[in-house]
Amino acid sequence: MTRRCFIIGHPVAHSRSPLIHGHWLSEHGLSGSYERVDVAPAEVPAFLGRLRAGEFAGGNVTVPDKEVVLPLLDEVSDTARAMGAANTLWMEGGRLHGDNTDAYGFLAHLDACASGWRDGSGTALILGAGGAARAVAYGLAGRGVGRIRLVNRSPERAAELAALFPGTVEARSWREIPALVGESDLIVNTTSLGMRGQPPLEIDLSALRPGTIVDDIVYVPLETPLLAEARRRGGIPVDGLGMLLHQAVPGFERWFGVRPKVTDTLRARIEADIPAA
Repeated sequence: MTRRCFIIGHPVAHSRSPLIHGHWLSEHGLSGSYERVDVAPAEVPAFLGRLRAGEFAGGNVTVPDKEVVLPLLDEVSDTARAMGAANTLWMEGGRLHGDNTDAYGFLAHLDACASGWRDGSGTALILGAGGAARAVAYGLAGRGVGRIRLVNRSPERAAELAALFPGTVEARSWREIPALVGESDLIVNTTSLGMRGQPPLEIDLSALRPGTIVDDIVYVPLETPLLAEARRRGGIPVDGLGMLLHQAVPGFERWFGVRPKVTDTLRARIEADIPAA
């Protein structure tokens, strides 16, 4: 039986998830499909009705629908509840389940690119205060990083997110970034600044200590100006593509019964789909 899966969002044409899951379906010789479906927030309840009716085995959810689906689910994982959003859906026992794999994807890629990072990461700096920042903060706190500083151009949003992690995440001012850079073992950009077509991320890295890990969840371009500057100053750059690849693993295993691996071959296939600068 061919199992149909999906990614919904609005817009969704840019999603590379079909390439990822299509690669794994072919690699494992499985009968299945994975398609993009553009679903505006107001259309989410009707689409979930199609999922409940058996048209699909499950699928992914991207912006702006990740928060919309949450109250419509029958079962919500602790992680999705903590994130306030679900990105992975499936039917089980006649009930609609939801999970969030963003924190998993972030940590799995960090583990792969900078093994042992936790040993030297006592202080982390997160740029941004959106859903991705929430996932990163959740993941780092879960790994025992005890000092997480969070900065955002809107200090109110930074304070709101920090309040979800009392005693672990501290909201600081965007103006403090130059000093915070020098105190951080791990720096993570969760904003869209520096993405192709977006304004640049203009921060001062002059105080960056050699060996500091700099992770940018942006992957278009693969090496953002932030990562290039971090590399030049002796930092350890970690790009955003791996997070995208690793966060897809749990869903594929859930829908198709095989746990896939993130390989160099898969990464090369997705890299080839990213337009050159």
